[in-house]
Amino acid sequence: PKATVLDLSCNNLISLPSDFCSLMHLVKLDLSKNRLQQLPLDFGRLVNLQHLDLLNNRLVTLPVSFAQLKNLKWLDLKDNPLDPVLAKVAGDCLDEKQCKQAAVKVLQHMKAIQSEQDRQRQRKLQAEREMEKKREAEQRAKEAQERELRKREKAEEKERRRREYDAQKAAKQEMEKKTKKETVQTRKRATSSRPPQPPRHKHSWSRSVLRVLLFALLCVLCTLAACKLTELQRQPLCISVNALYEDVLAALQNHKTLQNMLQQNSRQ
Repeated sequence: PKATVLDLSCNNLISLPSDFCSLMHLVKLDLSKNRLQQLPLDFGRLVNLQHLDLLNNRLVTLPVSFAQLKNLKWLDLKDNPLDPVLAKVAGDCLDEKQCKQAAVKVLQHMKAIQSEQDRQRQRKLQAEREMEKKREAEQRAKEAQERELRKREKAEEKERRRREYDAQKAAKQEMEKKTKKETVQTRKRATSSRPPQPPRHKHSWSRSVLRVLLFALLCVLCTLAACKLTELQRQPLCISVNALYEDVLAALQNHKTLQNMLQQNSRQ
């Protein structure tokens, strides 16, 4: 694991194992004259790598992590079916100088690709965040609209119930007024159809007076009968009563005579 130089050239390698990039102490690596079609995606973990030979493989592109090989000083990509842009950047690497320039230019090119991918990723994330914000705003607007709709429906329902209550109350009051009016009219008709009756207290008073008079008359008749028909007629009280009776009887006879005379005069 602490190896610094590794030569795997001329082995017909098709790919590298996934844990190959754990050899982070590598300084010089020779993978020339194999059949590699691609390098591991995390090839950039070999940060100490300075010399890399990829001559005569089947590489078309390089992984974006290649831009992390900041210590790379020598690179050979000849005899690979590289992408035209990458092939132009890498050059021919026919001598030491061109191979060093290839390392510098390829690193710059891969850093530019990495930066562009990072920007695209950021733009994508920004677009996703904006889309998420937009969805959240639309959701909030929808919820606010639904709340406003529910609030308006509740207000309308409350207003409808209030109108129904007011209508019922008004109808009840109208019915009470109508019933009261009919009751008054019925009482008036009943009062007008009955003959007027004297006040109860006057009627009671008249009965009391009549009873007193009848009692007095009964007493007088009893006294008169006693004075006329019994032995008490010689008593002074009975003598006075009998004399009074005779006077009253004479007065009534005279009154009757006078009445007859008046009737005769009225006839004439």
